Amino acid sequence: MATVAKRLVVCGGNGFLGSRICKFGVQRGWDVTSISRSGEPKWEAVTNARTAPSWARRVSWERADIFQPATYAPLFRGANYAVHSLGILLEADYKGILSGQESPIAGIKKMVGGPPGALAKNGLTYERMNRDSAILAAQAAAEGGVESFAYISAASGAPGLPSRYLSTKRDAERQLEAASRDPSHPLGRPIFVRAPFMYDAGARPLTVPIAALAGAGTVFNRFTGGALNGLLGTMGTKPLKADEVAEAVVEALSDESVSGALEVAQLVELANRAWRKGML
Repeated sequence: MATVAKRLVVCGGNGFLGSRICKFGVQRGWDVTSISRSGEPKWEAVTNARTAPSWARRVSWERADIFQPATYAPLFRGANYAVHSLGILLEADYKGILSGQESPIAGIKKMVGGPPGALAKNGLTYERMNRDSAILAAQAAAEGGVESFAYISAASGAPGLPSRYLSTKRDAERQLEAASRDPSHPLGRPIFVRAPFMYDAGARPLTVPIAALAGAGTVFNRFTGGALNGLLGTMGTKPLKADEVAEAVVEALSDESVSGALEVAQLVELANRAWRKGML
């Protein structure tokens, strides 16, 4: 008797990490659906190519507004897994900076200037993107009967980042954990992926030297016994390749024993396990 393929829905599946989660879901033989405002990715922004890779033909690239659940709620019905891979690092165009489309100097000015929320593009604040969009997606997933919901959180903050970046991530985790105990429509097994700084030499070359600095900070922080955790934040946490984090997410979804917050060491272990499975 033929095995029915698992179904995965990725909110933000056309992004830097989300597209890689879609890729590894496809490699598992899953039916994968991406939800985003623009549909298929701009491939030059998430990979080192201008054309779609072969695996992309096996993804259903759906357009929807995360803040209007009616536009995507039906996609969760019958799905096994869901991932929320939306969010913002800065309330400015940091993606343009990392991809080389905007001057780093201009980006730094945006980072340090203005009151909270003043730089938010189209009203997309930390609260709205990092927290509220996840709660809305989780509610739709719970009503659709999704078995497991993975939220892309963060390992820590970083020097120069507003504290609201991390606090909204942690607030989302708390609310999603509470939703998993809702007696009416409980959210399926919640997973909080506390990802560190992610890099990719091909898609975003500027992330490589930043990752190198973070790697050096990790070594120095370890030498001090973790005394600089609060000061260094992400820059004192081991960076990971975006592919590693994506593989870890897919492996975590497939393992019913995995739930709750996943720190960097657990993500590395899950990615290695997934890699070994792929070699068999």
